[in-house]
Amino acid sequence: MRLVLFGATGFAGSRIAKEALSRGHEVVGVARDVSPLTEGEGLSARAGTIHDEAFVLEVTRGADALLIATPGRPQEDGRKLLDAVPALAAAARANGVRIGIVGGAASLKVSADGPRLLDTPEFPEAYKVEAGSHAEVLDALREVPEDVDWFYVSPAAVFGAHAPGERTGKYRTTDEVLLTDTMGDSAIGGEDYAIAFVDEIEAPAHRRARFGVAY
Repeated sequence: MRLVLFGATGFAGSRIAKEALSRGHEVVGVARDVSPLTEGEGLSARAGTIHDEAFVLEVTRGADALLIATPGRPQEDGRKLLDAVPALAAAARANGVRIGIVGGAASLKVSADGPRLLDTPEFPEAYKVEAGSHAEVLDALREVPEDVDWFYVSPAAVFGAHAPGERTGKYRTTDEVLLTDTMGDSAIGGEDYAIAFVDEIEAPAHRRARFGVAY
C-alpha cells in the first residue's frame, strides 16, 4: 500500500512509519521539517502541513491511506487538528483514501456507564487542552459524509516518549472503555501501538469508528 503519513517524525508517527515499512508498504512521510527522515527503502519525504488544502489533495493522489499523527492542540499559528478535518475529508473523498488518526486516550470512558477519562476529577489540568482538542477531532470525524472511511486509534492512558515501552507484539482492543490490566494500569508501548495501527490498515475491522489499544 501507499501510505501518506503526516507527523512522520513524531513519537507515534515515526513508529508507524517503521512498522509499515517493515511490512513492505510505501510511506510518504510528511512534516514541516523532514530533515530527520532518511529517504530510501520505501520511504519518501515531503515537507508540508495538514492545513495546506491543495497540498493534502495533491500528496494523497494514488494513496491508499491518509494517516495523521500530529498534536490536537493549537500550534504556533493558532490552528489545530480540528480545523483540518474538513480538508482531510475532502481529500479522502476526492482520492478514495481512508483516513487514520493517532488519537488520544482521554475521550475513552473509565467504565461502561462512567464518564470520559477527560471528565474525571483526577485528570491532569496540564493535559486538558491536548486531550480536549483530540476529543473534538473524534466528534468531527463522526460527522463527516458517510462515504468517507476513517479510523481513530486511542492509546492507553500511559503512552508517549516518556514511556516508550518495549515491543511485545501483543495488544488488546476496546471500543469506548479504557482498558486496564490486573493491576489497574493502562499502558501501551510505542511499537505495539504501531503494530495495532498498521494491522488496522491492512485488515480493516473498525470502519468509521474509534478503537482503543492497551496491554
